[in-house]
Amino acid sequence: MRTLVVWCPDWPVVAAGRDADAPVAVVATGAGARGRVVACSVAARAQGVRRGLRRREAEGRCPGLEVIVADADGEARAFEAVAGAVASLTPRVEVLRPGALALPTRGPSRYFGGDAALATRAAALADAAPVPAPGTRGSPPLPGAGTEDAGERRARCRVGVADGLFAAVLAARRGLVVEPGTSAAFLAPLPVAALDHADPSADPRAGWGELAALFRRLGLRTLGDVAAVPPATLASRFGPAGARVSRLCRGLDDRPPRPRGPSPDLSVTAELDPPAIQVEPAAFVARSLAGELAERLASRGLACARVCIEAETEHGETLLRRWRTEGLVLAPALVERTRWQLDGWCNGTAALRPSGGIAVLRLVPEEVTADRGRQLGFWGGATAADERAARGIARLQGLLGPEAVTVPRHRGGRGPAEQVVLVPAHAHLVGGSTKNPYFRARDGGGGGKAPAPWPGRLPSPSPALVHADALPVEVETTSGEAVAVTGRGLVTAAPQRVSLAGGPWTGVVAWAGPWPVDERWWDPATRTRRARIQVVTSTGDAHLLALTAGRWVLEATYD
Repeated sequence: MRTLVVWCPDWPVVAAGRDADAPVAVVATGAGARGRVVACSVAARAQGVRRGLRRREAEGRCPGLEVIVADADGEARAFEAVAGAVASLTPRVEVLRPGALALPTRGPSRYFGGDAALATRAAALADAAPVPAPGTRGSPPLPGAGTEDAGERRARCRVGVADGLFAAVLAARRGLVVEPGTSAAFLAPLPVAALDHADPSADPRAGWGELAALFRRLGLRTLGDVAAVPPATLASRFGPAGARVSRLCRGLDDRPPRPRGPSPDLSVTAELDPPAIQVEPAAFVARSLAGELAERLASRGLACARVCIEAETEHGETLLRRWRTEGLVLAPALVERTRWQLDGWCNGTAALRPSGGIAVLRLVPEEVTADRGRQLGFWGGATAADERAARGIARLQGLLGPEAVTVPRHRGGRGPAEQVVLVPAHAHLVGGSTKNPYFRARDGGGGGKAPAPWPGRLPSPSPALVHADALPVEVETTSGEAVAVTGRGLVTAAPQRVSLAGGPWTGVVAWAGPWPVDERWWDPATRTRRARIQVVTSTGDAHLLALTAGRWVLEATYD
């Protein structure tokens, strides 16, 4: 499908009310990327700031850098002004994420005189849209809202047109109009890192980086190289992700050209009595609607690719906006995007605010496809406990936000505290189910161990309890001689008694080790030398002790 994409560069910076000429960086607060840069201004990039850097490293590269905490609600609220302006071209505008939207060009292009003319008009409308200044979420109430907005700014957007959404997203980042039938040639010279935009409705860096890195190691440097690989080969090696990447790199649509039409009884509706004049009451109703819609789709074996959020006010006004939800966990994504949209309507510019409270809220799935399913457990399908946990996580995400609910995931490391990391539940679901089974196998998402070797790593079994705060420990022989570890990795004497946190001395009946490690030896500022031993005391307790800078600490305890 011929598609036009409007992309606003550095949208988190624009939504925060900062100018591109000032050195500004936006950092995330979620568990998945806490303290890392998710967006930066042009001035900050000129001084070496890049997405993915830690805050301290970014500040070191750019003295005087202004650091702002990311606000997803504020970004979505501000982007509604741009979406509303472009919607004057066609009602079929769909928001990909705050900062990017798409629309089919078939009708509008004929009306306005071609793709180039349509792109020019869309860019003019987007650039002229007044972006409201950042404000407090959920205020002011709808009735009596002012007609003027202070601190309005203009967004600087880029527009691209191509065959298919993936090619259009990449064309928008370059401000190009790709001629019909030439999307494959346009994509061929682009690096495989462009696959980060394979899911335009999600975080551009969510999930495809590892596949792109693997392609580079295999000698596939460009999208054209990937397109030259037989589709059956990619599908057999990487599963559904490989088949999808093959279609994208060849300039084809992401899905078959005729997605299944949604059934009328899939839409869900709720009446609000009294009408909601603030965001919070309407968002609370949206949570139950999202859960009901997810259950209806699941019972029919369907997945939703695009949803229309509709609202009717007590004065008869009708508001609607389309959001793309493909590649996202449906219920949490619907809750999040419905809240964003309600916030954009209620607290946006004066031209977009409704004149009355919201009386009816409706979610309509406009594009559905067959659900590809997920890998089931060895002994059958998902258990009732798995389903209850998934529902509980979806509810918590609706209440606290998608980044606030985390689950443990295995990763590489030598110490027990390094081998497990907390990641957002929407990126790693309960039961080992992720959006891509290939990534689950590689990153250990299903509970397996990290595949990479780690010299000096402790042998199995892993300790049952890893102490958040390491407790001081004294390790001695019966004669009172302190036990240490030499530079050759040998203990000076056999440990015979230990004292935990200044407590009574306890005899050691068995011990093993040491396991010395010398990490980051090439960087004197961050180099760490550590030696670990395992001890079993006369009371039957088994502990993991670590020696760092001449001091023993209690690192973990075995069950």
